[in-house]
Amino acid sequence: MVSYFAHITILLVFYFQPCFQHSSCWGHERLALLQFKESFVIDKHASSDHPFAYPKVNLWESQGMDCCSWEGIWCEQDTGHVVSLDLNSSYLLGSINFNSSFFHLFHLRHLNLAVNDFNYSKIPSVFANLTALTYLNLSNSFFSGQIPPKLSKFASLSTLDLSPSYDPFS
Repeated sequence: MVSYFAHITILLVFYFQPCFQHSSCWGHERLALLQFKESFVIDKHASSDHPFAYPKVNLWESQGMDCCSWEGIWCEQDTGHVVSLDLNSSYLLGSINFNSSFFHLFHLRHLNLAVNDFNYSKIPSVFANLTALTYLNLSNSFFSGQIPPKLSKFASLSTLDLSPSYDPFS
């Protein structure tokens, strides 16, 4: 009887082991997210039309060192890599820096930057560096100019939302 329970215990430990391999995000991904945050002004008017808007990024550092526990961020459980970033209606005001280490979040699959104010800046073509991306929402975020051709070559991108504040003629 003892060996039966010991066997079950060992199986359960091995079964759940991947869940505990990575308890926090990768340092370079944490720094990339903080750099991205610092590149914007937090302005409540940037998302004022949305009733559930609040500055998610302002909470990050108070939520500890593990960026996987930060508001709007989801990580892959077994690797700790950031795979989803939802900053919808987060009062972000400014332009996205083309040289940002944010574009080194290579495991990112879901990105929602909707209902922010990117100052009618151009959509960075370096979004194409995020090759795992399947979902990109930039709606109601005040971009202008042409859609970068590289975005049309995304093999994995299944959803691209640029409605309705995108101005292709400016």
